Amino acid sequence: MQIILLDKVLNVGGLGDIVKVKDGYARNFLIPSGRARRATAANKAEFEAKRVELEKAAAAKLAESQAQGEKLAGSTVKLTQKAGVDGRLFGSVTNGDIAEELNKQGYKVAKSQVRLPNGPIKVVGDNTVSVSLHTDVVVEITVTVYGETA
Repeated sequence: MQIILLDKVLNVGGLGDIVKVKDGYARNFLIPSGRARRATAANKAEFEAKRVELEKAAAAKLAESQAQGEKLAGSTVKLTQKAGVDGRLFGSVTNGDIAEELNKQGYKVAKSQVRLPNGPIKVVGDNTVSVSLHTDVVVEITVTVYGETA
């Protein structure tokens, strides 16, 4: 299916690109989330009329993400979980736990923006986690997990 991208989409294209993607990806994700529209003649003309406005909004969104990224870069999130004597957690620390703690600290981060490269954290100690605030803004933070004996 041919679509017009209304936002930058990772591994697909940038704002205003007309790309061909799988029908299900377009119908089930890109179009409902407002990141794309079908590439019909009417939609192309409408996009060209709004192009400047959309580019300005995208630039503002990027600038806001970069400002938040500068504040967030290098910060540390401290979490306490129940753990055994060997340092392994009963359960794990997930991206939801990290996002919740970041929100308590005053950063607006969704759990889908927290990237755990090795899956959920299952041991006590320091771990490096990336937070993707925007497609172009990825920030590294440190998550320190403390063990709490039962």
